[in-house]
Amino acid sequence: MTTEDSTPGSKVADADRAERLNANLAKVEELSKRLTAALTHRRQVDPALHGPAPDVYMKAAAAYFAEMMANPAKVVEHQVNYWGKTLKHYVEAQQTLAKGEFKAPPDPNPKDRRFSNPLWETHPFFNYLKQQYQLNAEAISTAVGDMETLEPTDRKRVEYFTKQIVDMFSPTNFLGTNPEALERAVETDGESLVQGLENLVRDIEANQGDLLVTLADKEAFHVGQNIATTPGEVVYRNRMLELIQYAPTTEKVHKTPLLIFPPWINKFYVMDLKPANSLIKWIVDQGFTLFVVSWVNPDASYAGTAMDDYIRDGYLRAMAEVRRITGEKQINAVGYCIAGTTLGLTLAHLQKAGDETVKTATFFTTLTDFSDPGEVGVFLNDDFVDGIERQTERDGILSKFFMSRTFSYLRSNDLIYTPAIKSYMLGEAPPAFDLLYWNGDGTNLPAKMAVEYLRGLCQQDGFAKGEFQVFGKPVSLSDIKLPVCAIACETDHIAHWKGSFNGIKQMGSKDKTFLLSESGHIAGIINPPSKDKYGHYTNDAPVAGDPEAWLKSATFHKGSWWPRWAEWLAGNSGPMVKARKPADSLAPAPGTYVVAVPDL
Repeated sequence: MTTEDSTPGSKVADADRAERLNANLAKVEELSKRLTAALTHRRQVDPALHGPAPDVYMKAAAAYFAEMMANPAKVVEHQVNYWGKTLKHYVEAQQTLAKGEFKAPPDPNPKDRRFSNPLWETHPFFNYLKQQYQLNAEAISTAVGDMETLEPTDRKRVEYFTKQIVDMFSPTNFLGTNPEALERAVETDGESLVQGLENLVRDIEANQGDLLVTLADKEAFHVGQNIATTPGEVVYRNRMLELIQYAPTTEKVHKTPLLIFPPWINKFYVMDLKPANSLIKWIVDQGFTLFVVSWVNPDASYAGTAMDDYIRDGYLRAMAEVRRITGEKQINAVGYCIAGTTLGLTLAHLQKAGDETVKTATFFTTLTDFSDPGEVGVFLNDDFVDGIERQTERDGILSKFFMSRTFSYLRSNDLIYTPAIKSYMLGEAPPAFDLLYWNGDGTNLPAKMAVEYLRGLCQQDGFAKGEFQVFGKPVSLSDIKLPVCAIACETDHIAHWKGSFNGIKQMGSKDKTFLLSESGHIAGIINPPSKDKYGHYTNDAPVAGDPEAWLKSATFHKGSWWPRWAEWLAGNSGPMVKARKPADSLAPAPGTYVVAVPDL
């Protein structure tokens, strides 16, 4: 020991570190008890909701065996190629170390943001792990992709769940093989791991023994205070919805009022997060009288609530109230996601009834043709839907927990693994991000309605086939005759744009406009012009034929689609009249339903 090592200062520092370490160990023991207690309260869940049925894996195994028997040369070629790459990398790593150089060999693999820490590139151990993982991932992906005997639906499911398994086993997801987490633990004398365990226990306690990563700081935002603040009033309320009329910001407004139906699978204020990116505020500023529905967040007492109830007590009632309040015979309507699907059903019903209440309809990221449901289709087979039906029969609702988890797995690296690493391994607090806060503020679905939607629309494609019934009578896409405008999003993983296009082209409207925004399900819609972030595509050709052909001949425009839609909407909204102010207020916007917590 040197003289410096034995100085009083160093002894004090060592003592302080030892004290911190002992304190952290004590915290770990206490947190471990809380974790055990939380896990004992885990809710009883139908096993089908934890993963696909075993037949998915059996089909994959059978297809691979069939491939071996039918084309052994190709399988051997795959294996030899994999072995060759693996061995070559091993030899290169050994040769580099044999030279006495503490560095990694050349790394030809593509960049992956999961491996952004410099040690993945420079440290021999971590780089070796990374390259071997990527070689294994490539080999598995190639083997699955080359299975020729799988049916298309089975192929999608096998590819999806295989990728989920491969992503789960990334070395970044384990403490012992994550250099950033190890560095942070050493730097903080284990404090980061203690805080990470605290975050883990908190999330498990908050979700009744299940794990759902908290994505945003829950204390950073308060609905009606620093988000969802556009001025307005609740002008009508029933057991299904609150109807909000927003205060005008212009002296004159277009004569025809606008009514937006947001999805009841989430809360409406995604369109009113902050003033700078609020679609609601922007629409009001363009001179439209705007009404927005805020759906109730159902509890078990809504178990028997059906799609017909949403149409009767939701759509038709809201439309009637807007007409009563404004004195107008017609309105323009917007439906977002599942609310767009149901708006389509409502419009088809109105057409058959000879009711011209709705002048035009706009569909945001809406699927009405489910013949190809896109990525979400991997969760629409009977193994999952049967499990959902059994679970909802018991609970009376489809819990927001299951929906949030399902949608998160469609983007697992972004919405599960990366946030989990930051929270549980690095001990970081969730960010103050308004969109992620909204994402975690989910809603339940009534049991009957959820099963009707999954069976009748998603699985059976009843609307596109003209078989889905509204009030006991079948309706079809061809029943929709009024002018329509649809906005789809290029990388949407929930309502893929080609499916949206295929539904719109089957509608009976002679006047159809289709806009394709860059980005995904939320960012492509909540895309204010002031940000100048995502562009969009238009095409004067008919909304018909193959969607890829439509896109190939489309024109790309920089900037948001909002002004283009506003121009279309203004052309269908009549002359300007004196601005209408909300009257007979039941509560100020954003209302009470949006913040109410259902009794479960």
